[in-house]
Amino acid sequence: MSGTDESAGSGLPEATILRNQLARSSVTAESIAHSALDRIRLRDPLIQAWRHLAPVDVLEAARQLDRAVRRGLLHGIPIGIKDNILTRDMPTRYGSAAYEDFSPGLDAACVRLLREAGALILGKTHTVEFASTGLPPPTRNPANSSHTPGGSSSGSAAAVADGHVPLALGTQTGGSIIRPASFCGVWAVKPSWNLVSLEGVKPFAPSLDTLGWFGRSADYLLVLYETLVPDFVQAPTPDLKGARIGICRTPLWPLASACVAGALARTEALLVQAGASVSDINLPSDFANLSAAHLAIMRSEGRTAFLADLRLSPDQLSPGIRRYAEADWIQGSAEVLKAHDLAARCRAGFDDIAARFDVILTPSSTGEAPMGLSATGDLAFNGLWTLLQVPCVNIPGHAGKSGLPVGITATGPRRSDAVTLAMAKAVGALFHT
Repeated sequence: MSGTDESAGSGLPEATILRNQLARSSVTAESIAHSALDRIRLRDPLIQAWRHLAPVDVLEAARQLDRAVRRGLLHGIPIGIKDNILTRDMPTRYGSAAYEDFSPGLDAACVRLLREAGALILGKTHTVEFASTGLPPPTRNPANSSHTPGGSSSGSAAAVADGHVPLALGTQTGGSIIRPASFCGVWAVKPSWNLVSLEGVKPFAPSLDTLGWFGRSADYLLVLYETLVPDFVQAPTPDLKGARIGICRTPLWPLASACVAGALARTEALLVQAGASVSDINLPSDFANLSAAHLAIMRSEGRTAFLADLRLSPDQLSPGIRRYAEADWIQGSAEVLKAHDLAARCRAGFDDIAARFDVILTPSSTGEAPMGLSATGDLAFNGLWTLLQVPCVNIPGHAGKSGLPVGITATGPRRSDAVTLAMAKAVGALFHT
């Protein structure tokens, strides 16, 4: 298949509009569920975003929501759940043949909170095996089905981009949220590390693992922050005139394609036109070693996470997962400790640097989504920020030479999620004026 496919032109209204319609009963949860399922029936034979979907159960759950007292911010809004997150009434297969028949019978903490807020859990979205470097799923990029949607949160990114659902959960250990969001052209957030509970999410590398989500807009991202984060307070809408914006190309800038350079240049020009003060950020020399440190920690902790699976069901694991669980390629303890120490120093150092700016902008990916489904793309521009444990928001709005999406990441100090999201929304508005 080639060429640009019909993608996210259809979909549900913006978060505030949809919530108001539901509150006034001008639409029902059942009608929204029918709309989502109709879109999936039309498009998912091509896109293959969904690993598990039970339409009869979804419609009954929607009817129950319509009969119930309004429960919270997400009442009646359909959400996709990445298939490495436990759900009590659906299988959780982790993208692995070893868990083909696994039905846990309980929800992850994040899913419990979503249900409490009235969300309609639509189904489970495809993931790369164990949300790691195992077998990729069959999911295709809605912008062009010959290209990968990225990974490991492949199905969640594609489902939101293609208008199946307005929101979907994902996880990131390297670049598993921000990279597919960039490739598919949707909003997404990787919150600050440990800001959202990971109870009920299969571990990969606990020092890095972060629960995040994809949304049709920045407002949809905000709704999940308000649902999943204790005492979250929305930041006021910023004025870009006079705002201090940092542009950080990172030590990996030579890996950026021409379209990424063009997207950053266009962003800078729009910000200057809006009256912002834009400065380049050159990170200290220690930061050049963070990519290697990220890989050392991820490999070391991945070995621990996948050891039981290796011993109990080795024949059902892909070579990529077996490789993570075997000792012969893992760095020694001294190197892993050095990686943790470097990360700790750089986290504090980056917080100091970022405090001088209202937001920092950096690439979300090395370029457009690669052709083919055998690989999910390079995490080069993501691993550093995951290791630093800072919030990252993908801002869609650019395109490369092939017409495929290219995103920009907004980031800031650790736990600056509210301000980072508000600034990302303001910057994103410039791309669509």
